[in-house]
This record gives sequence, C-alpha cells and structure tokens, in this order.
Amino acid sequence: MGSEDYGIDPKVMERIAAEIKSISALGVEIGIVIGGGNIFRGAGLAQSGIDRVAGDHMGMLSTVINSLAMQDVLERKGLAVRVMSALSIHQVCEDYIRRRAVRHLQKGRVVIFAAGTGNPFFTTDSAASLRAIEINADLMIKATKVDGVYSADPVKDSNAVRYQHLSYDQVIDQRLQVMDATAIVLCRDHKVPLRVMNIYTEGDLLKVVKGDDGIGTSVD
Repeated sequence: MGSEDYGIDPKVMERIAAEIKSISALGVEIGIVIGGGNIFRGAGLAQSGIDRVAGDHMGMLSTVINSLAMQDVLERKGLAVRVMSALSIHQVCEDYIRRRAVRHLQKGRVVIFAAGTGNPFFTTDSAASLRAIEINADLMIKATKVDGVYSADPVKDSNAVRYQHLSYDQVIDQRLQVMDATAIVLCRDHKVPLRVMNIYTEGDLLKVVKGDDGIGTSVD
C-alpha cells in the first residue's frame, strides 16, 4: 500500500521484490505470506455490519490479489515463483499442498502462501505461523511498519522502549502487540524463532537473513 490509502504501490512492490531477489541469490529458501489489509480486512468489514465469515472470505481473496501482484514483480526480476492458495482458485494459482510447497522450495522457487489458512476467524499472522511450521522454517520474519516490539505505542508514548529480545511467554503475558495470541502460541509450541522488523527500512530484510541481531526484536 505504501503511503496510499488503499491498493498496491508499485514502487513498494519493486523494492521489496529486489530485496527478496537478493536473499534468493544467497541460496535461501523463501516462503512468503502476504496480508490483504490494503484492500479488505475481514474484522473491519464485520464491524461495519457485514457477516464475519463473508468478510473474512473477502479478506482471504484480497491476499490472493496481493500474492499474484508480488508473483508478477518477482518473475519480472527473473525468479521462479509459485502462488499456493488455501482456497481453491485453479484458474489463477495452485492449491496449497504441503509436500508440493516443500518441493518448490527445494528447487529454489519462491513460494507465496495466499488466502490465509482458508478458514474464517484466523488471521494472516496465524497463517504465517502455520506455514512456517509446516515447511520447517529456520526463521519467521514479521515484516511490519515498526522496527520491533515496544513497551508501548512509540507513536503515542515518547518513553516507549524497544525490546531487543523477548520470550514467547513474555509476549503473551504482557499482551505485547507482536502478532495475535494464536500465532505466538503456535510459534512457541513448535519452537519457531520469530523476528519483528520494519519492512520500510531498505536493506534490513537482507541483514536479518544474514544474521544481524541488531535489527528488530527477536522472540524465541
């Protein structure tokens, strides 16, 4: 979305795709989960009166739109990419099948996981945690608009402190706004390390993948 109110900002897509290409060149296997809040948010739609299940399905479809857009940008940069959807949309992408996804990764293809978990009431964060567990990811990166996890909202509280490292239980007990509780519990129970970082800071994504511990907040 970039600085726009909604939709897709091509400049942001191009920059993120360039960073993904740099990571892929290192031989890293990459799975991506993209949200759909730039188009629709199921929970927000439900607040306006739309049935929650219908709203969540609309949100899932918006993640497919974003995934196809990212696939196109990555392919134009020379990468092999597969979009795998938790909802069956055979005309535009593959169904998500775990073994096939792992095989794509082993062949060096970037895999974009679309449509969340395929179920209403589950967030994109939960989908990301689930997919990370299923593909046996070494690290899950929560790329967001803040440079880590803070003790309070840094926009509203000038005394907010950024945490360098947290445990899963600290995140849950202190109700820190990293991801929703279901996503955190999944990571904790399956020992998937998490890094929260700012996607808008150019170059940080590559640094995190290379092992720079000074960026963002680590949760494990």
